[in-house]
Amino acid sequence: MMAGRHTEDPNMTTLSPEVYSAFSSLTTKELQQNLREEKQRNRPVRLLFEIPSTRIIAHTLSKYVVYEVVVMRSGSFDSHRVSVDRRYSDFARFHNTLLQEFNEELEDVVLPRKILTRNFNPEIITERRLGLQDYLAKLYAIRCVRHSPLFPKFFTEQEQKRAHGLLRAGQFRLALDQLQIILGIQEKLLPWQKPTLVVPTLSALAVCYRDLEDPEQAFAAAQKALPPVRRYGLKDYRASLLDLLVNLGYQLGQPVAQLQEELTMLRDAERGEVSTRSLKELVVQKFI
Repeated sequence: MMAGRHTEDPNMTTLSPEVYSAFSSLTTKELQQNLREEKQRNRPVRLLFEIPSTRIIAHTLSKYVVYEVVVMRSGSFDSHRVSVDRRYSDFARFHNTLLQEFNEELEDVVLPRKILTRNFNPEIITERRLGLQDYLAKLYAIRCVRHSPLFPKFFTEQEQKRAHGLLRAGQFRLALDQLQIILGIQEKLLPWQKPTLVVPTLSALAVCYRDLEDPEQAFAAAQKALPPVRRYGLKDYRASLLDLLVNLGYQLGQPVAQLQEELTMLRDAERGEVSTRSLKELVVQKFI
């Protein structure tokens, strides 16, 4: 009799020999706990969207509902809660923009309908809140949408404009608060986006920290932005970041010889084509 063909369960977590060896001396209870933790680490990461609350904003000539949109990761415990506020009109503009590029792919994705009366009825608001939450989940399920630059733009564009406006006004502390929210969301989206997504935000953070006289944090932000800038050939950012890192490095007593050499070689190789603008000059022109 032929032995049946063995098929692996795709949901089964495969542990390495090293992990099994480490578990061999544990008690049954400890072993079970460690196995649960190992499975948790190996669980695929997905994005989850929650709209836990709403509030009504009333002005003299207008009144509207604001939805708190929380972005979080599954697969491991996500303790970093990041949220932005969006109106229904923001969702509507986002949907129309997506339709221009992904009309066929969005055939089965419907934005909750616009309501002309009883907009502020609690039951209507709850129904729409849940509908918008489901809408975001359906968008994320479409591969081309979640990999599109339009997807993170919905969650960060308003905050980017606000942060850079504050930065241009010299309100660096307030700008910093906005930029940290933006970076938190972008880092959650990074598995489905180019690493360059975070470069403008990290650059703006470096500028804010530097002007707030926090050179350590400025150096760390600029240093984090540099690898994707190198990899994807963002020449303007590369020269400006290197220049800032060299200056901050001297201030902090960090070794900067390699950074200085890289900057010199970059400028020599490009023969004047590399921008000589400072990182701050580059940053303040973004999101106008």
